[in-house]
Amino acid sequence: MARIAVVGSGITGITSAYALVRAGHEVTVIDRHRYPAMETSFANGGQLSASNAEVWNSWGTILKGLRWMTQPSAPLLLNPRPSWHKLSWLAEFCGQIGNYRAHSIQTARLAIAAREHLFRVAEEEDIAFDLERRGILHVYHDADGFRQADRANALLREAGLDRYPVTPAEIAQIEPALNGTFHGGFFTPSDSTGDIHKFTRGLAAACERRGAILRLGAGVERIVASERDVRLELAAPDGGTLICDRLVVCAGVESRRLAARLGDRVNIYPVKGYSITVALNDEASRAAAPWVSLLDESAKIVTSRLGADRFRVAGTAEFNGYNRDIRDDRIRPLIAWTQRLFPGVETDAVVPWAGLRPMTPSMMPVVRAGRNPRVLYNTGHGHLGWTLSAATAEMLRGLLDGE
Repeated sequence: MARIAVVGSGITGITSAYALVRAGHEVTVIDRHRYPAMETSFANGGQLSASNAEVWNSWGTILKGLRWMTQPSAPLLLNPRPSWHKLSWLAEFCGQIGNYRAHSIQTARLAIAAREHLFRVAEEEDIAFDLERRGILHVYHDADGFRQADRANALLREAGLDRYPVTPAEIAQIEPALNGTFHGGFFTPSDSTGDIHKFTRGLAAACERRGAILRLGAGVERIVASERDVRLELAAPDGGTLICDRLVVCAGVESRRLAARLGDRVNIYPVKGYSITVALNDEASRAAAPWVSLLDESAKIVTSRLGADRFRVAGTAEFNGYNRDIRDDRIRPLIAWTQRLFPGVETDAVVPWAGLRPMTPSMMPVVRAGRNPRVLYNTGHGHLGWTLSAATAEMLRGLLDGE
């Protein structure tokens, strides 16, 4: 048994803590926030989506980003202001284009394994998180977009994912609430959705029941990793020094800064995503909102139904440093899209949100030891943290236990 400190109480940190405490380790979770899951794990798109495992590393993505730089409402927005962090990340992103095929297949396989593990944990710990196992429907407005998606679909099927093309008539049958004209789509019946915040909070409570300690509202001021142990000096109000045998960094976009303090390089860039949560306050809105999860490929927008009275609409990718501002010009397109495709849904009660996805240039999560073997990383999951975290937590446990 080892004394382990986990920095970060988002989905990755809490799934890691759960895997480690179940393995018999003494676990303490540290986070600067007062509650778990208050940053990127607060209000994401909600999709547990192996069907979204295709990595972004392609020249097509680069060209779209350049073309959209002057459009504030574009799905992908790159702030042209240069920084060494941004430029180095983009250079490495381009260098990973040759790994597009291998990484897409590997990510899909990891996602398939992760969701089965997550479902088992939720059932065993009796966690209610608005789970809907109705599949995910990807829709395409034109033939060109559909053809490109067909090439990506071949990779996902090679990874073992049951995902198949559907006609416009089948789209209407799968989700009758959806309005619009579509060329075609792809449907993944095994994908699902759920409330990441509810799940993470529920799993954090399960960690405590199993003996883990949550030190929340206490940021890390200083870390000293030696051959014998790791010492963390914590900020007020509790403060003090925590001594542990191993340190696990699951700090999302802050992982890069923590790694630098420890002499490691973890090249994570904060890619901002936005969401709105639409309150379905009347019967007409509840009937007009979809239950099947959607992805509109041209708009890069995803949806999830979170119980009877909430509808989550999320999307966009913004390269703008560590800026956490919720921009009106990024929220309005989400509302307009909802009004256009679901005209019967009232949008007078909408809660906007923005979060920073921790993305690596390869679009692959980082699960490895640092220069000091007492330090481990489980971070960099990008837009698939909710989807992959249950699997990478088990990878981390195996790494720590020498498997």
